[in-house]
Amino acid sequence: MATLFSRLGRMWRHRWIDEAAVRRVLPADALARLAARVGASERRHSGEIRICIEAGLPMSYLRREAPARQRAVTLFGKLRVWDTEHNNGVLIYLLLAEHAIEIVADRGIDARVSDDDWRAMAQRMGAAFREGRFEDGLTQALEEMSALLVEHFPLRDDEPDRNELPDEPVVL
Repeated sequence: MATLFSRLGRMWRHRWIDEAAVRRVLPADALARLAARVGASERRHSGEIRICIEAGLPMSYLRREAPARQRAVTLFGKLRVWDTEHNNGVLIYLLLAEHAIEIVADRGIDARVSDDDWRAMAQRMGAAFREGRFEDGLTQALEEMSALLVEHFPLRDDEPDRNELPDEPVVL
């Protein structure tokens, strides 16, 4: 159990940071480029990729000391990433207040990709983020995810891209 001071510090960090912090690290033009990259990726495979960036956790998560992973899993459901025909949706969740990166993959793709691969992808994103290169880190992760999805869920020549979910990153 966290000490009172660490709990208060965590609450302060999450309440202090806001959506403006997200816009500083990923301005509107960067978000638009990321959306275009998601769309281009999804024209090559049947998977769906969502990006969600959140400045800080809601108070309900902070009160119960919930980790970033729990929030990512919740958003995976709320954003309907789980609701794809081939169960091959992937969520990239960034929590700025804690510098947390979570990748949540649906069972179709998760069964084919090892936890070590997901972890390594998150670590490479984290390295780019520590250098202030948020768009570059996300772009690299999108390329890596695209390669995995093309390998395991390629679109057949006669299969149209259904684009089951929006391509635009979600900013909370």
